[in-house]
Amino acid sequence: MPEQRARTDVRLDTSLELLLERAPAAMNSRVLATVVSTAGSTYRKAGARMLIMADGSYLGLLSGGCMEADLASHAGQVIEAGVPRAIEYDMRGPDDVLFGLGAGCEGAMRILLEPAGRGSSAAVALAAAGHAAQSGEPSSLIIVHESTQLPLGTYHATSELPPVLQAASRQALAESASHSVVWDGGGVRQRAFAQFLAPPPQLLICGAGPDVSPVVVAARNLGWGVTVVDHRPAYALESRFPGAKVRLVDAHALRGAVDLGHFHAALVMSHHLKSDESYLRELAEAGVPEYVGLLGPRVRRERLAKELGHMEQALRPRIRGPVGIDIGALTPEAIALSIVSQIHAWLAGRPES
Repeated sequence: MPEQRARTDVRLDTSLELLLERAPAAMNSRVLATVVSTAGSTYRKAGARMLIMADGSYLGLLSGGCMEADLASHAGQVIEAGVPRAIEYDMRGPDDVLFGLGAGCEGAMRILLEPAGRGSSAAVALAAAGHAAQSGEPSSLIIVHESTQLPLGTYHATSELPPVLQAASRQALAESASHSVVWDGGGVRQRAFAQFLAPPPQLLICGAGPDVSPVVVAARNLGWGVTVVDHRPAYALESRFPGAKVRLVDAHALRGAVDLGHFHAALVMSHHLKSDESYLRELAEAGVPEYVGLLGPRVRRERLAKELGHMEQALRPRIRGPVGIDIGALTPEAIALSIVSQIHAWLAGRPES
């Protein structure tokens, strides 16, 4: 099978969502660290983010832990001065003592550090991008990291920006791709990073049995949006699936109750044969999403295929059943890992075995 390409309508780097969800609400003294450019082999790529608190603690990683302590030191200076700054790490030299880090990563990275407390430009921009992502809409951010004309920092596309950066934002959205921006400002080079932000993965789970919980946990830990539907009132409870949206829905009325076009992948795992048949029929009729996973052994899929009749033909190119990568999973947690891993690989355009 030829190699597939990653989907441009979904974003697998969900550091934005994880920061917005997990950042301490009352922590005003904090710094946003954003990778704005890289060269060579680096742990994270341009657009990756982390938050560094005034006490030196942090959320997220920009390296495998080899430069976070040094970043925290610089972040302290940014908090004290209240002024953003860009720093560079170049670990491509022959010596493993560059910057005193001993990282041996063989790559270079430029990182913008900026105050990100409540009401800051960074906080406002991230919140706006997060709102767009929750709505399933793409957005863009402009990260100015070298300029004599503008304060360094992260700006949302709706901010008052020079025409060159407004155009860069429109280009990122039109091309569904991030890019570097270089322009002349009175004979001085100015640099920014225009980041395209597709929505994060949205997962629909049809069925709310006990084994759904570890799937929700695994997907939410990746920053994915998760919606769980079930026809049983005793199962369709938000308290059972923290972080997920939960809906009480009749399986045969799925299309009318849920916007299936909002989701990148669907899992059918109600453990109820007739309900699974109805879910699959609804997904076949809708034609979306492109990935449909079916829990259970192959013989169960074959039985459902007979029940679906001609509708199974329409669903066949999209369905994975038994769902999940064969990792020898035995526990619900391991099965969840195999399922979410397969979806992640599909979204990333990795060839399927």
